[in-house]
Amino acid sequence: MPKNLKICFLLILMNHAGTASGQKSDKDLPPLLQKAAEEVIAGKYLNAFLDILHFQGTNVWTTDMPKKIMAYFHAQNVMFTISSLQMSIKNYLENLLYQPKQLLSDFQQINHQQFQTAVKYLFRSKKNRFELGNIVLDLDRIRERIFQSPGGNRTLFLVTLEKCFPALSSMECVAILSQVLRVSSVSYLQPDVIRSLPKDLPQDTFRNLSAVFKDLYDKTTANAQRTLYDWIKQILQKSYITNELNDSTSWVSAENLWILGRYMVHLPLEEIMKINLNEMRLFISYDNATKQLDTVYDITPELAQAFLERINSSGFDLRNTSTIYRLGLLVCFYDNMEQMDAIVARVLLHQMMKCNQLRGFQADVYKLKAQLLDIAMQNQTLNDTLGSLSDAVVGLTSSQLDSLSPEAVHNAISTLNQVSGWAKSQIMVLSSKYLTYEKVLSFYNISQMGALVTGISTQSFYNMNPKELSQVIRGTLSQYASDLSPAQQQGILTKMLASRDLSSAVTDIQGAFFKEVCLSDLWKETGFNSSIVKEKELRTSQALFLYELLSKKTTAPADLLSIGQLVKGVTCQQIERMSTDSFLNNFRFFEQNLQLLSPYQVNCLAWKFWKASNTSIPPFLLSVLPAQYLESISGTSCVPFLISLGKTELDLMIVNSHKKNTVLQKVQECLNGSISDEYDVDILGNLICHLPPVIIRDGISLRAMAIALHQFRFCRQLSHEQKTEIKYKLTELYGIPKNWTAQTTQDIGPFVALLSKDELTVLAEKFPNTILQIAKMAQPASLPEEFLSAIFESIRNSSTSIRASDPTTDCTGITAPSSDEIIKLAEANAFWTVQELQCLDTDTFTKNVEFLGTVMSFNRSQLIVLKEKAKQVWGALPGWKSYHIISLGRIALALNESEIEALDLSSIDTVAALSQQIEWTLVQAKSILQGFLEDSGQTVHGLKSFDLAGLGANLCALNTTDIKTIKTTEFSAVIARVGLLPCSTPVLEEFKKVAESVFGIAAEWNSSVIHEIGTIAAGLNEKEFKALDKDVMPYFQPAAIRHIPDEVFKELSPEQIANLGLENAAMVTESQRNHLNALQLQSLQLALDGARTSIQDTQTSGSIIQSTHTPASNGAHFSSGFSIWLCALYILCPTYCKHDPFT
Repeated sequence: MPKNLKICFLLILMNHAGTASGQKSDKDLPPLLQKAAEEVIAGKYLNAFLDILHFQGTNVWTTDMPKKIMAYFHAQNVMFTISSLQMSIKNYLENLLYQPKQLLSDFQQINHQQFQTAVKYLFRSKKNRFELGNIVLDLDRIRERIFQSPGGNRTLFLVTLEKCFPALSSMECVAILSQVLRVSSVSYLQPDVIRSLPKDLPQDTFRNLSAVFKDLYDKTTANAQRTLYDWIKQILQKSYITNELNDSTSWVSAENLWILGRYMVHLPLEEIMKINLNEMRLFISYDNATKQLDTVYDITPELAQAFLERINSSGFDLRNTSTIYRLGLLVCFYDNMEQMDAIVARVLLHQMMKCNQLRGFQADVYKLKAQLLDIAMQNQTLNDTLGSLSDAVVGLTSSQLDSLSPEAVHNAISTLNQVSGWAKSQIMVLSSKYLTYEKVLSFYNISQMGALVTGISTQSFYNMNPKELSQVIRGTLSQYASDLSPAQQQGILTKMLASRDLSSAVTDIQGAFFKEVCLSDLWKETGFNSSIVKEKELRTSQALFLYELLSKKTTAPADLLSIGQLVKGVTCQQIERMSTDSFLNNFRFFEQNLQLLSPYQVNCLAWKFWKASNTSIPPFLLSVLPAQYLESISGTSCVPFLISLGKTELDLMIVNSHKKNTVLQKVQECLNGSISDEYDVDILGNLICHLPPVIIRDGISLRAMAIALHQFRFCRQLSHEQKTEIKYKLTELYGIPKNWTAQTTQDIGPFVALLSKDELTVLAEKFPNTILQIAKMAQPASLPEEFLSAIFESIRNSSTSIRASDPTTDCTGITAPSSDEIIKLAEANAFWTVQELQCLDTDTFTKNVEFLGTVMSFNRSQLIVLKEKAKQVWGALPGWKSYHIISLGRIALALNESEIEALDLSSIDTVAALSQQIEWTLVQAKSILQGFLEDSGQTVHGLKSFDLAGLGANLCALNTTDIKTIKTTEFSAVIARVGLLPCSTPVLEEFKKVAESVFGIAAEWNSSVIHEIGTIAAGLNEKEFKALDKDVMPYFQPAAIRHIPDEVFKELSPEQIANLGLENAAMVTESQRNHLNALQLQSLQLALDGARTSIQDTQTSGSIIQSTHTPASNGAHFSSGFSIWLCALYILCPTYCKHDPFT
């Protein structure tokens, strides 16, 4: 038999049909094989396959077996032909693979022995290949494909739950369930499924299964957690009742508390208060009790204090140090503060470092820490106690930290470096103090700083020893690279690249730091090899250059494409030049890194695949081709299309709304307007985020909606109309909001914000912490005003805080905000009136200014009053220190021109912090720029690259004369950052001239340069644009397209416009479009449609898109999901899969 035709047992048997005789051979055929043959005749191919597997595992497979089986078929007057049997099996397997409900149904019909066989090969077998004569199956691939298929895991879980306990030992079942759950979405653990769990398990089995559920606690929904608690409780209560020797008034024994684990937070308050004190004492005595209590992240203050009371009553002294160490997260709600001494307060503060892991109640924790901080510092100075205050030091103001001595900070660094939650201003103060003591910045003292390393000044980094610096960026700094400002990052890189040869410096620059290396520096080094690029993040411009460079040094694309980040740099021309074999063999690298590809690259891949093998093109690629290519999707090809598309991010592939609507119309056709159950939701995957409102309203059943809700929560940009329909579905599914439970409210999550203010007010009063947590987790811009208003009123009405008002202003009858309220309200602080903010007392303002500076919804009047409060508290503007300015956040936007001029802006780090605000007016930006130049004593000509990086958008305020004086070497180092700025056309035109001094004349710029300079490319004039090669057009950054003046854009040739690529074409403004002629508009539409003129002659009407993604006949292999499915489970058919995809 040819080596490349390894097929499943049925087709192997049929290939031997010509040698089989017509005699009856019932007696010659072993009973199990006879049964398998009968199952084949009945169309029960899964049952037959499992019987064959079982037979082979316990018997010797002889060469005459196929003849005997064929003889049996003939004896039963069943005359299969190869083609008819092949078609039957093909259709059957398609049903299994693309209709998981059919797979579930077939699995439910297998008997105990067949189930045991399936379990053996799916879960227990260490064999990765199965051989039965000439039949070879790759078991690893089969497992992988089933586990990765939409609905496959759900089917395995439900079948295991249904059949495992009757067929196998309980311990085996627990192991299998654990394995299925760990490799799949725990969303399968829905309340109705949990309620079907067996309740009569042996004790050891129950403990092991409950341990599995404890490990998966954070992955399950709140309702599932509650239902699992009820299941565990029911079994524990039953065990308690049957134990006649038990004299406790509660079923909650020490052992049962341990079995409950994190589910102990679901115990009712009254049940906790009934726990036998001996049992509570025994539980706290367990060595593992602390570990368990360290994980009760969702415990409430009421339950925590109830546990504390029982622990105290059981004989443990809550002020004893050893007891405090055992309390875990219960210490976060410690409330016995009377006559506490400083030692106990410090022990509690040390234990409370873990309290930031709590789900909510941070304002309460903050208040408790402040009280303990006062006690811990009684009769002592801050310098003396700093190292013993743990993370309560975060509650100290920047002014308090500034009063510390450098020696005190140095002595406490081992504590300070473990603290999280620092504000930027605090970090700058402490870093400065520490380095003042250390004098010289070295690898060792930086390694001691932890998160405080981000407060080191840019100039200090620049002044470091290069060798020490190279060690630092591979060590401590690598953890905090994303927290460094552009100025700091550039200061580090500038020193490293200037002091060493480029090749060795680039080798040392790891991870995200490498993205800051400029293209012009990479140009200088031609000795790169692919190993240098590994473990580095690349900008697209870097990837474009490096892929081109490295491709000249290797003939194997896989060597480069396997370095994920390099796929960003593959051009359409390079994809076109790949041979068919090479493309198909390497397509998996593109597919594995789809999230790194631009829409243009995906479109290029689609065209190449269509040209190379249109019958096996991955269905999702059809969505980026012109609309007519979707016409072949119908009937049996629909489900593969939906699954394929559902595994992608549609918004990242298709940016044109009209084209996206066309694709979604095809999705609707495939759905036939209906999503009936959880399996349909599984198949849709990410597509659920794009369902039209009408489908959400009329097409999703309530059964499906319960599962879909979990998926909707991860959607990034649901429309208002989609959210409205989801809101109505919520009411249909869960009833009116006033009857919702805490668990339901928690599971609904961000969709709570869709409710009316009255409904929100009810929920905010019932479950204040849940609502606050939902608000905290959401993006500020996504929160409706009514939602924030309901939170504000709820907090105000329930607040018991003592509020202090500013005694220097008329605050009679006005209630000023308290620290407690400010922390809880977060974005809802925007509802304080100007008068209320004006009445903030000095202490409250000082402690919360940084927090108030993060509120995105403050209007200008509110920002102005807060700015005036800062002037009142900190004094005259010239006296403000850097940390004062940085702590303002958005409040700084209220500074006028003269106020900005009065600030000390000599430090580029201060300016870099101000540059993070994106709402400065041009007048303010000019003031910041001029203030920095004057205070630092520099001219524009003298600015270093890190100064330019730190100035950020303020560079847009430069005049054209000053831009001419910028040093080319300094500008080239940050040109990619400058290319992100939305500057005016005159400024961009001048930046373009500087860019020409770096990269040569604009007319000759290639794709990597065009992408590197970003918006600067919009500064090209008509003549320069006309001279550009059409092939560089897709590599303009989208933001640059928007900035091209209308009168310049209209000069682009139709061919240039047609080659803009999908993303850039979608960025063309209405004004630009209005200046185009008919031919240009036609070209723009071609770009929007993803059309390719080079292969437009491809005939689409005569080609058939098959429902599977089948490899090409030349033996190429790739792993994109649908290519192997018919082969992956059980068979490889001679004419259906023309090679063995598992080899």
